[in-house]
Amino acid sequence: QAQLAESGGGSVQAGGSLRLSCAASGFMHSSYCMGWFRQVPGKEREGVAAISPSGSGTYVVDSVKGRFTVSRDNAKATVSLQMNSLKPEDTARYYCAARKYACTWPITVQDYVYWGQGTQVTVSS
Repeated sequence: QAQLAESGGGSVQAGGSLRLSCAASGFMHSSYCMGWFRQVPGKEREGVAAISPSGSGTYVVDSVKGRFTVSRDNAKATVSLQMNSLKPEDTARYYCAARKYACTWPITVQDYVYWGQGTQVTVSS
């Protein structure tokens, strides 16, 4: 069955960097738009970034533009989120998700069919 597994979360001080990775298995990963979401307890899940099936199109939410970069390696069935200049407000649980075919923006939770368990990112001031 389809599985997504995130890794790379952790604790970092403000201004630091983390690289999240997502490993996909059990489905045709290269045909899917891949997205990254984040969620803070008590708040709705927020779309952060997405990358088209081929990798030629990428999208990031305004609040992380210039700091976060999304990429993918279809040969390895992985998607990454490079997070630089981290801020305390980036603290959240980050989820990788898959949407069949093309990406749409803004990305919405309802459009994504496969989800990982998430990885925690904590940024201290």
